[in-house]
Amino acid sequence: MKRTIKSVLIAVALTASFTKAQVVYAQNFDQGVEAAKKGDIGSALRIWRPLAAQGDADAQFILGVMYAEGTGLAQDYKEAVRLFGLAAAQGNAGAQSNLGVMYEKGEGVAQDYVRAHMWFNLGAISGDSKKALANRDRVAAKMTPAQIAEAQKLAREWKPTK
Repeated sequence: MKRTIKSVLIAVALTASFTKAQVVYAQNFDQGVEAAKKGDIGSALRIWRPLAAQGDADAQFILGVMYAEGTGLAQDYKEAVRLFGLAAAQGNAGAQSNLGVMYEKGEGVAQDYVRAHMWFNLGAISGDSKKALANRDRVAAKMTPAQIAEAQKLAREWKPTK
């Protein structure tokens, strides 16, 4: 999960889809991106924290990355998992893949290859295909066929919250 905050910011900014309802959000979120690019993490946090609290998956994801890496915030794997979980539940591909990494490594949660495999599958389906598939295959090599079947079942049954 060694992503720099700048690469994550660029990826989020480039992949965000906009609807009329998202225009105000996009302006606010983008202000946070611009602040972070300039090194003003404090301003970015002041923008993203309220968005995340309001349920915005992109803001939850970026804050999760910041907590996981200790970028601009004290490293806190449990908080990263919480934020990735909120964003992943809404179908955010990056959060799903990162949640898979957290389960694979046992960072902020108990190590669980079944959950890691499930989240990597979901991340691949949601759009983080190359990285998520490579991660899933790496984890699958450590799993029994029964564990893989369980992970696939969980992924098939999973439903986004929004």
